[in-house]
Amino acid sequence: MCPGCGTISIRRLMSELRRALQSLPQAKSKKHFVDIGGKQVEVSLEKKLEVIKNGAENYVITKFGIALRKPSKPKTRYSVLKKVDKGYSFEQGDIHWPNGTIDKGETWLIEYE
Repeated sequence: MCPGCGTISIRRLMSELRRALQSLPQAKSKKHFVDIGGKQVEVSLEKKLEVIKNGAENYVITKFGIALRKPSKPKTRYSVLKKVDKGYSFEQGDIHWPNGTIDKGETWLIEYE
């Protein structure tokens, strides 16, 4: 504790700094809002990040809060080889080599899932 070194003045400044920091008002917590269906809804930070990740258009307001909409099942179209009254005959069963049309042959039909 050398008076010539400035340790006493530093201690005095530190105590004043501590008092000044303690007298500052407490920081208010930030409120987070998301826009769902044209309405502003207050949510937590985690929920806001989830809404940003999935897209606000995929959420709906329920009586319990906001919820993720169930994704609609895509209608898949695919061709299937089926036996029909009039269809193709294939060279050695290879579907890439049709010989001609016959009764009780096979054909490609489109099915929907």
